[in-house]
Amino acid sequence: MTAEPDGPEGRLRRFATIWSRAVFPVTATSLTRPEFEERLVPLARRLSEALRARTFEAAEGQAVGAALIGAHCTEPEALSASLDCVDAYLVLYCGGDGAQDALRARSARLQHAMAAGFAKALRERTLAEQEAIARAALQAQGIVADALHATEARFRAVFEGAAIGIGVADLDGNILQVNNALLRMFGGTEQLMRGRNVTEWTHPEDAPQVWRLYEELVRGDREHYHVEKAFYRPDGTVLWTNLTVSLLRDADGEPQFQLALMEDTTERRLLNLRLRYEATHDALTGLPNRTLFFERLDKALAAGDGQRFGLCYLDLDGFKTINDSLGHAAGDRLLVEVADRLQSCATAPGEMVARLGGDEFVALTTGPDTESEVDALADRIMNALITPVRIDGRELTVRGSIGIVEGPAGERGPAEVLRSADITMYRAKSAGGNRYELADAEADARAITRHGLTTALPAALDRGEFFIEYQPLVHLGDGSVHGAEALVRWLHPQHGVLGPDRFIPLAEHTGLIVPLGRWVLEQSVRQAMVWQERHSDAGPLRINVNLSPCQLTHPGLVSDTVDILERVGLEPNSLCLEVTESALIGADDDLLKPLRRLAEMGVDIALDDFGTGYSNLANLRRLPVSILKLDRSFTQGMQQFPADPVDLKIVEGIVSLAHSLDLAVTVEGVETGAQAEQLRLLGCDTAQGWYYARPGPPDRLHDLALVDATG
Repeated sequence: MTAEPDGPEGRLRRFATIWSRAVFPVTATSLTRPEFEERLVPLARRLSEALRARTFEAAEGQAVGAALIGAHCTEPEALSASLDCVDAYLVLYCGGDGAQDALRARSARLQHAMAAGFAKALRERTLAEQEAIARAALQAQGIVADALHATEARFRAVFEGAAIGIGVADLDGNILQVNNALLRMFGGTEQLMRGRNVTEWTHPEDAPQVWRLYEELVRGDREHYHVEKAFYRPDGTVLWTNLTVSLLRDADGEPQFQLALMEDTTERRLLNLRLRYEATHDALTGLPNRTLFFERLDKALAAGDGQRFGLCYLDLDGFKTINDSLGHAAGDRLLVEVADRLQSCATAPGEMVARLGGDEFVALTTGPDTESEVDALADRIMNALITPVRIDGRELTVRGSIGIVEGPAGERGPAEVLRSADITMYRAKSAGGNRYELADAEADARAITRHGLTTALPAALDRGEFFIEYQPLVHLGDGSVHGAEALVRWLHPQHGVLGPDRFIPLAEHTGLIVPLGRWVLEQSVRQAMVWQERHSDAGPLRINVNLSPCQLTHPGLVSDTVDILERVGLEPNSLCLEVTESALIGADDDLLKPLRRLAEMGVDIALDDFGTGYSNLANLRRLPVSILKLDRSFTQGMQQFPADPVDLKIVEGIVSLAHSLDLAVTVEGVETGAQAEQLRLLGCDTAQGWYYARPGPPDRLHDLALVDATG
């Protein structure tokens, strides 16, 4: 059964047909074109599978390139035609529904691997021919006279029929014989070639060891050598070759001739340069890409002798909005324009601009005085972005944030430098954008620590690295312990005990605050139940647990709270949930509904940090709260005697308002006896602070309660 024309096998066959038609005219084979096409089908299948494989295997492309030599496709035109065919049609016929950019990048890498495999196989064939020629040459001089004619005929057949260029010269370098392949490579006549001396063929790009190896060979100190060498043709063009030169000795072992074998690698070299360019430059903007940038940065950082470097890491502000509103085509045109402007900013020696991907660009400057140069470079970049970009009749304003890293070479690696630049760029963006910031080691360390804590949070909860300390809530009327606030801590393996200010914002940002908050609630409720069961004679103690804004919007807040209370057996009126005032500013009924349901069950709701959110006091009537927790900023003026009269008036007014609304008042941050007494006189209900006790383990809290009850 034949494959469907439009099916995968049919498209593969079509690709093989196009490939065979391109290569067959330049292939020395006895096969017909349909037979040659059948030989290419399995090679096309290997390329197709390598194109769509999960991981890239260079060996597959190398094997296909080597197979071309096995199919007698030894001419450089055969390789060039094959690579052009793969470049134009492999993704089209064999790419399937994959991402086109990724497939084209994979296709380019396959072409590079094919060229490498082709070169290796051709070189091995060349060496085999060299050995055959050398053996024939030695036999030609070593056999007896009556067999000389036959041997010379065999040597002549090998000499003239070889696919590679061959030349014979004496030990003085005078050329004695050349074959047709060598004449075609140089584009000259035999008479012209025979009149030359090999020492005339110098080229500016000759490696330093080329002529040293030559001298060793003609002296008899070396049997052969292999180098890559360039030659000038008579018309002035350059011929690149893989050159192998061998020494031929007579029957007595004395050096007599030198034999040169040349493989034309000009087209392959140009192809490699093209592939190298494509692999190291951004396809959209033409700028160097991440690969080439890291090579240059690594070289700059490895320099010594007082050399320095300066790096500007640029990210466009609001670029996603342009893509979302005007489309990716407009975004691409904007990136091209930005790239052109950036390139015009870095034209001095030692400067380069690259695109790392998306809307991220880097500019690098090197030299002994980059401290001032990198600032000037950043200024040029910011000035270059000022002029709006016109796209489809619209003027688009371009803004960017830049992170600058500058320093001496040899102290940091590329990854560390780029990470510091990235962190600094985001610091500039957080400060409002359209500006640049200089890297700061302490700020980098803090950002790295935050990142490390963020990534470690999920595992820390699973490993039980969190624990809870409790700070007593004291009744100001009689000094008894009324309850406690649960305060979560993180016992980090490297950083020790961390307070909530170090990790709660990170947990909120990642969403881990929901499972962490649920764990804190359950542990706190269980602890409150233990207090009540062990010390029922001291009276029930209320437990206060903080809720973050993320927890307020989580749909499982009410059900989780009810489930925990029921499983533990704690009465709802022994639980108080604290919500910051800022979280409830402008809250609508949907946000307040879960809190109202909990309040209706008997759970107290406390408005934490009251007085810091600038909320309308009239809104207190619509909030389902029963307790106001007055922020410590209002009571700091009461630490000394006499107290600040303005603070006294403010607190007195808040307490009077709260009591008129049937709200209790708790004060935070009580640190002196004078504060405590003044707050009692003002009518505050409960207080907490270091004057009474620092946060600590649960057993210490009940010891305080027993002391208050008996003292």
